[in-house]
Amino acid sequence: MAAKRASEKAKSARVFGQARKPAKMFRAGLYARVSTNDQQTIPLQVRALREYVVRRGWTITLQVKEVGSGASERQLRERLLEAARRREIDVVLVWRLDRWGRSVADLLATLQELEHLGVGFVSLTEALDLTTPAGRAMAGLLAVFAEFERDILRERVRAGLAHARQNGTRLGRPLTAALQTSQVRTLYHAGVSKAEIARRLQIGRTSVGRILG
Repeated sequence: MAAKRASEKAKSARVFGQARKPAKMFRAGLYARVSTNDQQTIPLQVRALREYVVRRGWTITLQVKEVGSGASERQLRERLLEAARRREIDVVLVWRLDRWGRSVADLLATLQELEHLGVGFVSLTEALDLTTPAGRAMAGLLAVFAEFERDILRERVRAGLAHARQNGTRLGRPLTAALQTSQVRTLYHAGVSKAEIARRLQIGRTSVGRILG
């Protein structure tokens, strides 16, 4: 009887006649972010992220907590991206997608970079796990939404320019302060870099930085 159980146990360790490979011990980077007025949820996020790591049998290499408002630049997020570039982590774990990305375009850009680096990405709330084939297939949908967002942005910019012309506003360089500020912020929140904004609007990078604060 004992020999039979041992034989069954040995079979269960095989898949289609091949030995089952042990799960990879991923080194995880955790990212928790809240708005300025919602800092009490940081412990909730961190606890959920750490519990997930334990369930997956991973190890925590880096943990980042960030407080900010709206679509402001996620400066501390760069610590995780730098760790990924140095190959110090294997997966980034977040509570929710909007905690990580400023916009769909920004989210897609960072996910594409992580994929290029061979680093996985998991969002608990959306059950998005880019360490699996199904999760990577879902990421393809983000590219569609990002292009949709860019189309909307282009239409808004064109509409803004047309409205300015109708009201006798001189276009080109220099832009009126109000229109310049609006366009810079709109492009930045859509994930466009500061250098690209300066090129598109034909203004100096210093001016872009001053507007964005």
